[in-house]
Amino acid sequence: MSESKLVAEKRTQFGKGAARKIRRDHKIPAVMYGHGTEPVHITLPGHETMMALKQANALLTIELDGKEELALAKDIQRDAIKPVIEHVDLVVVKRGEKVTVDVAVHVEGEAAPETVVTVDTQALQLEVEATNIPENVTISVEGLEAGTQIHASQVELPRGAALLTDPEALVVNVTAQISAEALEAELAEAEAEAGIEHEEAEAPAEAEGEAAAPAEGEAAPAEGEQA
Repeated sequence: MSESKLVAEKRTQFGKGAARKIRRDHKIPAVMYGHGTEPVHITLPGHETMMALKQANALLTIELDGKEELALAKDIQRDAIKPVIEHVDLVVVKRGEKVTVDVAVHVEGEAAPETVVTVDTQALQLEVEATNIPENVTISVEGLEAGTQIHASQVELPRGAALLTDPEALVVNVTAQISAEALEAELAEAEAEAGIEHEEAEAPAEAEGEAAAPAEGEAAPAEGEQA
């Protein structure tokens, strides 16, 4: 995993007003802590930080007052509407140190025909070296038949990684593809159990090609007369 270097500045003002001003200046308020040190409140460059944190478990080199620290993003607070990072919690790490991270599961390949592949566990919790965090864990489903299940203990991990997720956790499940008829039958059964009834379509008031009956009080046209 590549490292991203960010040049930080110490924060001297705090509170919501100060944080809003930092964000208006296209920067991001953050706090850095770990290894028994006091938390340090800093400001990070906005664009560079957003680009670096697009990658999960990104390892960051934070330069502050001419000194460098390695850090991982522990918590990222994002705006609910705008694509903006509001605050970042950074934890200091050391080279060679083991850290606990959640690594995404990536499935590749094509299972056997008429099957459905479901990823039940989206990420595995691993213990890895801070400077050797994998981007993802890859599982091949090439040619797997319906009924195949892959549990966490069966996943091939990157070298040096230790599994912390429950070994019995179901990660990938390959099942038979359901036919349209079976799906319709299941839906009908579920609706019946829920007491859902569908109204039948009403028959047309007039048969096609048949003249409408005269309204009440209106004489029918005489033979040979046009209506």
